[in-house]
Amino acid sequence: MLFQTLSQIVGYLISVIIVLVIVQFVLSLLISFNVVSMQNRWVAAIWTSVGALLDPLLRPIRRIMPETGAIDFSPLVLIVLLNIIDIVLQNLARSGLA
Repeated sequence: MLFQTLSQIVGYLISVIIVLVIVQFVLSLLISFNVVSMQNRWVAAIWTSVGALLDPLLRPIRRIMPETGAIDFSPLVLIVLLNIIDIVLQNLARSGLA
């Protein structure tokens, strides 16, 4: 029972991280296409905050992955890894092994 509760909590945290990755991706597109400007304090604050939260998770992935030029696939790899972790934890909680 306790492991099932912990699995749900970790699942919610994983969902929050995935939303942050999507926010960072959308914001980077908006900045690159000059829809929003980094001169705007709100945009800069959101960009800095999301970057500070995600960089510790993305940095190890970026070190392992090969250089792909202008395209950064590390957010995609992070989302896939987080989903795999979530699936494993949910299955462990359902089976009662943990």
